[in-house]
Amino acid sequence: MNRPIELGISTCPNDTFAFHALMNRLVDWRGLDFHVRLLDIQQLNDGLFRNEFDVAKTSFHAALLLSEETVVLPSGSAMGFGVGPLLLSASPDDAGTPEDENKTTLCPGEHTTATLLLKIFHPKTVNIKQVVFSEIMPMLQQREADFGVCIHEGRFTWQDQGLGRVEDLGERWETESTTPLPLGGIVARRVLPADVIAKVQQVIHESIAFAMANRDAALPTMRKYAQEFSDDVLMKHVDLYVNDWTLDLGDVGRHAITILSRRAREAGIGTEKAIEVFRMPT
Repeated sequence: MNRPIELGISTCPNDTFAFHALMNRLVDWRGLDFHVRLLDIQQLNDGLFRNEFDVAKTSFHAALLLSEETVVLPSGSAMGFGVGPLLLSASPDDAGTPEDENKTTLCPGEHTTATLLLKIFHPKTVNIKQVVFSEIMPMLQQREADFGVCIHEGRFTWQDQGLGRVEDLGERWETESTTPLPLGGIVARRVLPADVIAKVQQVIHESIAFAMANRDAALPTMRKYAQEFSDDVLMKHVDLYVNDWTLDLGDVGRHAITILSRRAREAGIGTEKAIEVFRMPT
């Protein structure tokens, strides 16, 4: 009997691109039986906290809080330079900061890496409101908040919305750490046998390698979950978030995650146990 694996991934184009081959059984499942659910990243984070998944994509903020229970797989992460969230203001000439007590800052989810970076770099921010990421810029335009931490395509469209850029949080991370920014990764529960985690890792690695070698083949799957985007926009998203660190974290990726764990602990976030990256049995 095949070993069932409850797998959660996001509907973002980078994940549907990377997992296209797995979802369509274009790679060997190695005796596993993947039950795949596609959800928003904050829903995935919440599902992990509720123990709904064996393996799932999660924000590295959530991975920090779950480090006692999960390990990060070497393949499947979103990590890079120039991919971090922007701290925006409702007005281009707003001279305040999110740490002002009378200011409200919008974030795209309690356990997102965007929220983590805000807490690391602006630790005195008090008034934080969590909303769906796509609502942040419209709410700023309508002056329903003073600041917002913007992710995804908002990085490229904020100027068209008449908003102000306070700070590129990803750029600040890169300057202070000299590493790529770890946004999210695939975690597996520690209760899974090591040989099962190893098989999951192999299947995911092969799925990503397949996508990289057959880029256009994943488009039908990507369109299914992001119908409002053109193929060109879908591939730009892939180019931004899928890279060599997605295929394998390597030493640079592992180091970046170690630094994120340390910076979060210094800010009083996470557990005593740092995020651990799974090492394949030799």
